[in-house]
Amino acid sequence: RALMNLGELVSALNDFASLSLAESWDNVGLLVEPSPPHTVKTLFLTNDLTEEVMEEAVQKKADLILSYHPPVFAPLKRRVTWKTWKERLVVRALEHRIGIYSPHTAYDAIPHGVNDWLAKGLGACTSVPLRPSTAPSCPAEGTHRIEFCTDNTEHLDTVLSKIKAIQEIFCLTTLPARVEGKEQTRVSLNCSQKALLEVVALLSQNSLYQRTEILLLQKPFLPHTGMGRLCTLSEPISLSDITERIKSHLKLPHIRLAVGMGKTLESPVKKTALCAGSGSSVLKGMEADLYLTGEMSHHDVLDAVANGISVILCEHSNTERGFLTELRDMLAIHLQNKVNIIVSEKDRDPLQVA
Repeated sequence: RALMNLGELVSALNDFASLSLAESWDNVGLLVEPSPPHTVKTLFLTNDLTEEVMEEAVQKKADLILSYHPPVFAPLKRRVTWKTWKERLVVRALEHRIGIYSPHTAYDAIPHGVNDWLAKGLGACTSVPLRPSTAPSCPAEGTHRIEFCTDNTEHLDTVLSKIKAIQEIFCLTTLPARVEGKEQTRVSLNCSQKALLEVVALLSQNSLYQRTEILLLQKPFLPHTGMGRLCTLSEPISLSDITERIKSHLKLPHIRLAVGMGKTLESPVKKTALCAGSGSSVLKGMEADLYLTGEMSHHDVLDAVANGISVILCEHSNTERGFLTELRDMLAIHLQNKVNIIVSEKDRDPLQVA
């Protein structure tokens, strides 16, 4: 029978989408862990973990729930009781030995993630992240690198001991070097912005500032990775046509539309800025013909419209949920069919048109 132990499965999920790509405010990873050993035969996918969805997971004998939105976000303080629905989710999960894992904004950032799935609704287009992700571990710590040479080795020892006493100094190395035929010592170190000022002051005082190089360490951007997408359609189409495409892709009978100032339903749309979920902070200030997201504040919609940008709102989780069926297929391959993967049938957006 196909199964994986929880540790192996969580490690494989982290490989599928590195949690380092998640936003700093997010709460991602394994949120509820039953006592080991815990094996997973059935992985249950949902966008939101409500009590109704938890009941379904129990009925379907899930061993691990992958909930796109973290059901535990604000800290549970001092007690876990039956009083609030979020606490009840944790109680139910542990009683039935079900783990809970949430990837949230890590899945927004990855190239094969939620935002790229949402972009498929626009038709043929090229897309780039609105806010690109940077490589998490490159370069080493610090924001700046300082390099300098000196031939005064005795004096250098004193200076190096003072540099080591400064906080936020990393990767301090010394190497023999030959400069213009002279034997010298080359010093290299990484440091923070704050430490940079102290090191430069120290080098100036000790006349070691000649031949000093200061480099800004910038983490490289990861290709096709990051928050939101700016999509350029191969062929411009009318606002009314793109609205129909989006409704069809999201399987929605209705969406909310604000037409940009000076635009009509027949106006051409070439560039669309999109962000699954609640996209205001990512979309704000972006130049595009159309903003596509789940929800935006009234005033952010007014701003966009005043700037001639039309806005399509589909409700928060409607811009995310359809990704789960693609996720199921991708994870089946990634996990080599070692676990049974099912998508919730009870999971739905809480808002409907009445």
